[in-house]
Amino acid sequence: MIESEALRKPGIVHGFFTRGGGHSTGIFASLNAGWGSGDDPDLVRKNRETVARTLGLFASNVVTAHQVHSAEAIEVVSPWTVEDRPKVDGLVSKTKGIGLGVLTADCGPVLFADAEAGVVGACHAGWKGALTGVTEATLVAMEKLGAVRARTSAVLGPTIGGEAYEVGPDFPKPFLEQDKEHARYFRPSLKDGHHMFDLPAYLVDRLKREGVGTVSSLGLDTYSDEARFYSYRRATHRGEQDYGRLISVIAVV
Repeated sequence: MIESEALRKPGIVHGFFTRGGGHSTGIFASLNAGWGSGDDPDLVRKNRETVARTLGLFASNVVTAHQVHSAEAIEVVSPWTVEDRPKVDGLVSKTKGIGLGVLTADCGPVLFADAEAGVVGACHAGWKGALTGVTEATLVAMEKLGAVRARTSAVLGPTIGGEAYEVGPDFPKPFLEQDKEHARYFRPSLKDGHHMFDLPAYLVDRLKREGVGTVSSLGLDTYSDEARFYSYRRATHRGEQDYGRLISVIAVV
């Protein structure tokens, strides 16, 4: 588990978990937390119990959504079952003991905390959610619970880096339509007409523009660090049929 100094605050626990220390085997080795993967559900459950125990939480209280690359965020006041998990990408809470989890394997996990207000948030920010405003939606939902942006800390966890994220010719268009200055997040790739996209830089800068008081990134690339992280793109390049999901969790305690 990796922690950020920016989120080490009284009354808050958090962790960006690596793939190590779990029960799964093969391509899912070993701390796969994704219900949506093809892994044995019993092993996923055991892995999530390990995550909860590490943070001092009840496993049943660590929730993840059915992530759909949306820009929607909701408040969590009580846990839900796997079958009932909502289709959203941002979660916020002020309820003690509720662990807000984000599942990723290249997309950006962002954890938020306003310790003074006792409000936390977590969002799954792939390129689509990042572009359409999932971080903003999460901040708005936190504000409704009493959080203040200027004293909120946001940390971006392990994410595919700009050296690995190759995109097609039309990919930059919606980013440039949003702001021509976004051209700085793209550079030509070795493949003619394609680009390399720096998702972490885009997310960090966007969080700063949205008025978050403290913004930081762990600076960890999921694609290049196979020993610690799952990567959808790496699995795709290898022709693997599935991949594990990392989990990042934050809670008020």
